[in-house]
Amino acid sequence: MRVFTRRRAIAAVALAAATALGATACGSDPAPGTDEKITLNIDVFGNFGYEELYKQYEASHPNVKIVERGTGSQLDAHNQQLAQRMAANAGAGDIVAIEEGTLLQYLDKANLFVDLGEHGARDLAGNFMPWKYEAAVKGGKVIGLGTDVGGMAMCYRTDLFAKAGLPTDRKAVSALWPTWDAYIETGKTFKAKVPDAGFLDAVTNTYNTILMQKAGQGAGYTYFDKSDKSVIDTNPAVKDAWEISNKILDAGLSAKLAAWSNEWNAGFKQAKFATIACPAWMTGYITTQNGPEGSGKWDIASVPGGSGNWGGSWLAVPKTSKHQKEAAELIKFLTNPAGQAAAFKSKGNLPSSPQALKDPAVAAAVNEYFSKAPTGEIFAKGALELKPVYLGSKNQAVRTAVENALRTVEQGQKNSAAGWAAAVEDGKKAGS
Repeated sequence: MRVFTRRRAIAAVALAAATALGATACGSDPAPGTDEKITLNIDVFGNFGYEELYKQYEASHPNVKIVERGTGSQLDAHNQQLAQRMAANAGAGDIVAIEEGTLLQYLDKANLFVDLGEHGARDLAGNFMPWKYEAAVKGGKVIGLGTDVGGMAMCYRTDLFAKAGLPTDRKAVSALWPTWDAYIETGKTFKAKVPDAGFLDAVTNTYNTILMQKAGQGAGYTYFDKSDKSVIDTNPAVKDAWEISNKILDAGLSAKLAAWSNEWNAGFKQAKFATIACPAWMTGYITTQNGPEGSGKWDIASVPGGSGNWGGSWLAVPKTSKHQKEAAELIKFLTNPAGQAAAFKSKGNLPSSPQALKDPAVAAAVNEYFSKAPTGEIFAKGALELKPVYLGSKNQAVRTAVENALRTVEQGQKNSAAGWAAAVEDGKKAGS
């Protein structure tokens, strides 16, 4: 479920109001040496793959009960709720997940969070790719520790490819689309044989994949340059992603299922589309939405145009937590190399830890659900070369505005030129 710009604006105002409140919001921990039973609430979105890790931690910490909140919820809803809870100085979990698109806005409100460096985090910098660790450090204060990164691929339905007379072997499929133009031509071939299914789910996911790919290969930023100046209408990465996405729409390849909607979720089981832009974290989502009956009907090929990085989060402790020390210890456990490897095994979330990426459990991993795809080779092999993309402090609001404009083109309400004009105008307003 997507959140409209107006609602995002409300959330942003609420977050700004939290600055004054946060300075006085200090949590209190149990007295040292006590056996007090405590509950640690952890607020996430999607599925972080921590179920087994929670069991392990509770077994070794019998005084701790872990409650995960927000499992399966979408990013927009999570972001809005987190901003509101932080602004209200109440209700946020002892641990909260912060996604890459909102990290900068929370770094600007660093006083709202516990400095994990005071709980040993500075000694753990080597557990993460340098840029992943440094991204959540502000003025020497460690706001969060990294979870995953988002190496890219393209997931596809082997049953629909077979129906269209296309190859189903992942190497042969990868060879079909070294470029996005070749991907579009493959889609035209597919639609000629299977007109009742889309070649892809929704253009927005593909657009974001292309944008992050182009940004990583180019200037290293999307809607804002590294001085936080709006460049939505001057950054070639944005315009290239828009134009390629509109070529996809012009070819009639989209199933027009708004990403994260109920219709989109149902589209997985109903085989409404043949391909989906697939950062590593998407594999877990596909598995959940398709269910057991989808096993063996999916596989993973390379993404057109080269690799890139889309996605990733950090775990942080709000100062409103009454159990700051215990929350910090749990974060260190969940984000250590073994924890990241376990999350990859559970839900496919690609580790940001070099040690985890080199772990045979990750590097040699095979995903049975995706036709025994070698996900370690596909995602982990080049992960250490992934480049960070700078996302401005108002990235999420701009991204929503652009996605909304792109959907008007996808739904036939505007042509590409009118949609682009709306994307620039609305995007600049959202980012101002």
